Amino acid sequence: GDLRSVLITSVLNLERLELDLFRGRHHWVPATQRLFGGQIVGQALVAAARAVSRDEQVHSLHCYFVRAGDPKVPVLYEVERTRTGKSFSVRSVKAIQHGKPIFTCQASFQLSQGSPVQHQFTMPTVPPPEELLTQEELIQKFLQNPNLAERYRKHLNKIQAEDVPIDIKPVNPPDIFCSEPQEPKQLFWVRARGYIGETDMKVHCCVAAYISDYAFLGTALLPHRQYHIKFMVSLDHSMWFHAPFRADHWMLYECESPWAGGCRGLVQGRLWRRDGVLAVTCAQEGVIRVEQMPTQSKL
Repeated sequence: GDLRSVLITSVLNLERLELDLFRGRHHWVPATQRLFGGQIVGQALVAAARAVSRDEQVHSLHCYFVRAGDPKVPVLYEVERTRTGKSFSVRSVKAIQHGKPIFTCQASFQLSQGSPVQHQFTMPTVPPPEELLTQEELIQKFLQNPNLAERYRKHLNKIQAEDVPIDIKPVNPPDIFCSEPQEPKQLFWVRARGYIGETDMKVHCCVAAYISDYAFLGTALLPHRQYHIKFMVSLDHSMWFHAPFRADHWMLYECESPWAGGCRGLVQGRLWRRDGVLAVTCAQEGVIRVEQMPTQSKL
């Protein structure tokens, strides 16, 4: 419909305090009561994008999360115009709370250039989003089971109550009643909730930055479902933007984890347009600390 996406009207709508200083506020805070990493990445990219010309488009960003974000206070984004060249410009962003950096980011922008050197991987073959259930519909299905243990019911109700501004349709939803190891791969159809429309491509890139962090690191836990998560947080996040896309249209998010060890996990992701064009590539490493789960039935 024509309902404007909350990601544009609220989450990524920064307040300009000075030429290169911005303030961002929070929309959705996870149950961990730490700021959602995707929000900080998206807001930092908004700040960086406001310090380049309209004709320059972001092609990559590299970020580090250095402190936990406090959901009780806004975040300040300080932009440094590191370099402005003929084809490429680099902007550095520092996110600050309580006088200390919680996050740093470098984003690189490029003026459009053609090249005969082109190739990409092939998009996985999956059912279209119209044939799949949303995350909310899947949760509703589980909640209808009268034998569902109370702690799992509470957990699912908590997820359902979260006001996440993203539509998600898992291609192969994991069975919550099964703790068998699974391959560290996930496929989701994702899009921003609401309408964004034709606009500066940088806006869609900022929204994709927000979306890209949701459920991403969890891919590394699929082979280890016998463990209970004690602590899981992103350490860094990188993105490369390849082709134009609409973040309010369905895109396939292909996630995989090639490695985990040393209380860390590495995940890689690809966002595909419905027509098979590779739009975005992502990578992230995070801290993962777990403990053995007691063996008991979920029913």
